Amino acid sequence: MAIDDDARAIRKLSQIGYYRLSGFWYPCRKPKTDNDGNYLKDEKTKLPLRHDNFQENVNISDIIDLYLFDKKLRQLMLDAVERIEIFMRSIIAHEIGKIDPLAYEKEDFINPKIIKTKRKKGNVVNYWFDWLHRLNHLVDISKEDSIISHKANNKPIPFWAVVECWDYGLMSKYFENMNGRCQNLVAKRLDLDNATMLTNWLVEIGLLRNKCAHHSRIWNRDFSNPISLKGVQNDPYFQKLNLDEHARKKLYGRIAVIWYLIKKIGPGSTWLLRVADLVDSKPPVDSCPFTAMGFKDNSGFPRELFSI
Repeated sequence: MAIDDDARAIRKLSQIGYYRLSGFWYPCRKPKTDNDGNYLKDEKTKLPLRHDNFQENVNISDIIDLYLFDKKLRQLMLDAVERIEIFMRSIIAHEIGKIDPLAYEKEDFINPKIIKTKRKKGNVVNYWFDWLHRLNHLVDISKEDSIISHKANNKPIPFWAVVECWDYGLMSKYFENMNGRCQNLVAKRLDLDNATMLTNWLVEIGLLRNKCAHHSRIWNRDFSNPISLKGVQNDPYFQKLNLDEHARKKLYGRIAVIWYLIKKIGPGSTWLLRVADLVDSKPPVDSCPFTAMGFKDNSGFPRELFSI
């Protein structure tokens, strides 16, 4: 690897850490091939096996720039996920809370399959009790004025107040736990008629959020499970994007779904423009193409598909 500035390289390795940065330069190492020139892959991870030496024209400055690019990308993703999380908490509290202000603690609103105690890997589990236990813990430690006020006055905490202490995981799991009727009430607020698909979106967006919150690399990450589009196949937006399985496993597919939701929440948002500008500014590292993010080619962000 070319190093033009030893002092800066040493400083960045000290600040960031060798193994953290190595995740960004790993694709730049020469791939291992068989006698026919086919790439060899690790049997467990399915990732290409690579030699210790690098391909041509790899400079540590570009790797550091790629690291900073990924950091900005994570910040943009967190900005969008915050809007989705707060909106989902609000509409769940509104739609279900107007039926019963204390619905969040009652089994009547939960899928009966979730309420049943079952045995999993030798342990007795009950996902509904687990959710309630997590909720009670968050209520106990909450510093929110509305929660503290209700507790101090020994008043039941209504749905629209209790959601202020929910985190993303609690929100997502509650939506997943709800019975179909309640799920559909919430999904319709986003003009969606497939609650199972929305559950998948919330789970996958949550996984992306966790990677961002823990400062993990996301720009070329394979998220394993393709994000579901069962329920919006005929939507002109997704028809135009025509996302294949590769795109739906990568960041691009998640960007597409996040933007679909953001447009419903705030039609005047400029979030996608900021994402497009950042993507187009990706450092020009030959071994780190746009296709690694899930895009169909290496021409940059497909603005015309999103009409921006």
